[in-house]
Amino acid sequence: MTVEPARSAAAPSPSSSVPAPRAAAATPAAVTVVQAAPPGGRAAWVAWSIGVSVYVLAVVHRTSLGVAGLDAAERFGIGASALSTFSILQVLVYAAMQVPVGLLVDRFGPRRVLLLGVLLLSTGQLAFAFSSSFAPALASRAVLGCGDAMTFISVLRIAARWFPAAKNPFVAQLTGLAGMGGNLVSTVVLAQALHSEGWTPTFTAVALLGVAVFALVALFLREAPAAVRHVDPPTAAARPKVRRQVLDCWREPGTRLGLWVHFTTQFPGNAFGLLWGMPYLVEAQGVSRGEAGGLLTLLVLSNMSFGFLFGRLLSRTARARMPIVLTVITTTGLGWALVLAWPGGHPPLWLLVGIILAMGSNGPASLVGLDYARTRNPAERLGTASGIVNMGGFIGTMITLFGIGVLLDAVSPAGAEAYSATAFRWAFCWQYVPLAVGTLMVLRLRRKVDA
Repeated sequence: MTVEPARSAAAPSPSSSVPAPRAAAATPAAVTVVQAAPPGGRAAWVAWSIGVSVYVLAVVHRTSLGVAGLDAAERFGIGASALSTFSILQVLVYAAMQVPVGLLVDRFGPRRVLLLGVLLLSTGQLAFAFSSSFAPALASRAVLGCGDAMTFISVLRIAARWFPAAKNPFVAQLTGLAGMGGNLVSTVVLAQALHSEGWTPTFTAVALLGVAVFALVALFLREAPAAVRHVDPPTAAARPKVRRQVLDCWREPGTRLGLWVHFTTQFPGNAFGLLWGMPYLVEAQGVSRGEAGGLLTLLVLSNMSFGFLFGRLLSRTARARMPIVLTVITTTGLGWALVLAWPGGHPPLWLLVGIILAMGSNGPASLVGLDYARTRNPAERLGTASGIVNMGGFIGTMITLFGIGVLLDAVSPAGAEAYSATAFRWAFCWQYVPLAVGTLMVLRLRRKVDA
């Protein structure tokens, strides 16, 4: 491997407009750094695979409630608003933790943060397995959300240290694609286990998966090649102040654009897959649980396909970023307009399949926001910038989950045992509020960034 002059391990791609001297100047003078071009190759894929195993586990935990929503409502005796509180709190904690997690990754490295994340995920899920009332179950989902928040940014930081900058968009999409494998476990395996084994055994088994993943990370993960590691860890005096680091990230237009891209593209598919998809399909459209599980599986498979497609496009040219974002926003918005406007609120199966396939593009498109942040920030604050961007989609998801839950209760008769197609129709119209706000912000900020 040829050692080059000091260069960021997550240096921007040639298409980036970030001047190289800026990234170099941001490295604290008190830190001795030996840097070389990230090598890629087999060792990089091994490191990424170990890190991404934690993210897959986190997605299993995160989406487990999506197939257990009806079971949770029955177990805890709650309605739509209270049921949505589970996912809202989990997502709220996730979003609130993004900047602190980014700072932790920048200061202590992704390996330690991943280990802490696994511990919190397993603890939260185990408590959820044995909860029999609403309050303890709610607290356990908050712990789970905290652990979930520590995974994705850490994996992206590992990828930035191991892979050449031009390959980072593709690896980021592969990370999201791998995470969808965790979603697939939830929609296929977990749904069946809940039906056959029951609540406590199923969620206990999911919690215990963390033991194997913790051991894998602790024993085998190398978070960076030796040639790009910090030889002398930065002292407290050498580290930039937290407030300064966050402000520097926020002042960068690419970070703000990334946040709004993430916000606008991610929430429709997220809200559908995390909570409201199963009740909508079963109660409003009258399909069986098995058929609904199949449609949710289709959402996951679509997500994986779009992740691979977008990753290939973005690895070839950064000019594909904004066209991808605007196409996904437009397609999702028009798709839902057709579904919700269908007479009687019962669209045909082909249209349901169409909107589910369209929402499969949401998650991969949101990762474009992280690419804007990566190419516009120096390596030493990449974790913080990624954390800011990664808040966006989950804030949008939280707003959508809450709005749909409130509207469902508001438009349904008191004491109704199920929500009607009309109730879901009006409640799902709420999606256009965050969609409109996010689209306006993306169009406004794209002028400040070389999109």
